[in-house]
Amino acid sequence: MTTAQAPQGAQGLRAGLIGLGSMGRHHARVLAGLDGVQFTGVVDPMGDKNGWAQGVPVLSEVDELIAHGIDYAVVACPTALHEEVGLKLAAAGVGALIEKPVADTVEGARRLVQEFESRGLVAGVGHIERCNPALRSLRQRLEAGELGDVYQVVTRRQGPFPHRIADVGVVKDLATHDIDLTGWVTGQTYTSISARTVSKSGRPHEDMVSAVGQLSDGTMVNHLVNWLSPLKERFTSVTGEKGCFIADTLTADLTFYSNAAQATEWEALQAFRGVAEGDMIRYAIPKREPLLVEHELFRDAVLGKSDDICTLRQGLRTVEVAAAVLESASVGSTVSLVDRERQGHDG
Repeated sequence: MTTAQAPQGAQGLRAGLIGLGSMGRHHARVLAGLDGVQFTGVVDPMGDKNGWAQGVPVLSEVDELIAHGIDYAVVACPTALHEEVGLKLAAAGVGALIEKPVADTVEGARRLVQEFESRGLVAGVGHIERCNPALRSLRQRLEAGELGDVYQVVTRRQGPFPHRIADVGVVKDLATHDIDLTGWVTGQTYTSISARTVSKSGRPHEDMVSAVGQLSDGTMVNHLVNWLSPLKERFTSVTGEKGCFIADTLTADLTFYSNAAQATEWEALQAFRGVAEGDMIRYAIPKREPLLVEHELFRDAVLGKSDDICTLRQGLRTVEVAAAVLESASVGSTVSLVDRERQGHDG
């Protein structure tokens, strides 16, 4: 992603918000108090019936917000509108932080990548799990080699059906969290995926998915995601040579279970590598609000001070994997992602 230095007014960057629903209201709250940013307006055709706009003007059209002279906008409208809204912002030279998934189709995501990148605009995707304290700590520890070789990533994301979601199923709404965080914490890409879905709630979209995949370094991944459980769970485990990390992103806790197996110099036994229960460590992690961290990182990216965001191209990759999950469930076989990754980079 290329970056462009946005003009900065006397009161900082001017930011707008598109969509004032259940997620948009939280963006409005954070934007209203974000250092170095002036929250200038909201677009929502339904108005501010719940009083979530933090006192800024509430507009009906994206063009009205653009006319205010904003430096960037947060796109929190329904997924089906992301492409249309994003293309308007790109054409106007306005950066964008687009809620996940970046678009509801692979083709739409590719068009957004092309339009923002070709203009050198800063744009990102709100994959908020990247800002969860437990996962940020986990990623740093993996990069430092604390786990050694990584063997497997397992995620479970389940809970009751969220009535706010009507336009996509559980794969695009929830599984995209796990697809993105898995690639992000490991630094790898998906090479294949096999999945099964079910629909039990009477809605047109799937509400449960189980997927098995492989990453570019051979790591195996398992995802279980559903809207059918009264138990709310956000679980990520990474198992490797030296033990296992467990991240609970509901509580932002990170725990390490070490492999206590001792290395041996006895040549006859070196071919066997055992596993034994070792120490358990629960890390003390500063627990800042992930959404605030996400906004701070994006603000700094617009200012050219950081590149620690989920780029549109990375968001495109997640949409490609999600599409492969649905394709695999439809045809009943494993789907390869190697050629699609090459096509995405070439596009």
